[in-house]
Amino acid sequence: MRLLIQRVNYANVRIAEKLHASIQKGLLVFVGIESADTPDDIVYLSGKLVNLRIFEDEEGKMNRSVKDIQGELLIVSQFTLHASTRKGNRPSFITAAKPEQAESLYNSFVLATQNLMDTKIQTGVFGANMQIELLNSGPVTLLIDSKTKE
Repeated sequence: MRLLIQRVNYANVRIAEKLHASIQKGLLVFVGIESADTPDDIVYLSGKLVNLRIFEDEEGKMNRSVKDIQGELLIVSQFTLHASTRKGNRPSFITAAKPEQAESLYNSFVLATQNLMDTKIQTGVFGANMQIELLNSGPVTLLIDSKTKE
């Protein structure tokens, strides 16, 4: 399982030109799920996400988590995080989980993360064609992979 995390001043999801979800200061999180993912990946990444210290304290150092600042989360599924571009120029998604498995794990990840937060989590719609708008703060963008723990 991979998370692409962006610290944002705001982010929103539109589907069919209608606003579906929006957040203010917090994290926009893209979640990529592969067929080898298990509930252990969910436990690791949900805990890592809410406790990741990437917000500044009074001294300007990254010492606060989204939970510490009572920030908001917008979580969006994105199977393309598991694209392989090793051969040729067309990405392969062979390691990405099939939709049924991916949707179940995505929903479990959202629920596990929600259980660790004091604020309500916003989400995209699994499998939908979404337009994402954001203002990256910093910019701060991190990629965490549950298999490599990076």
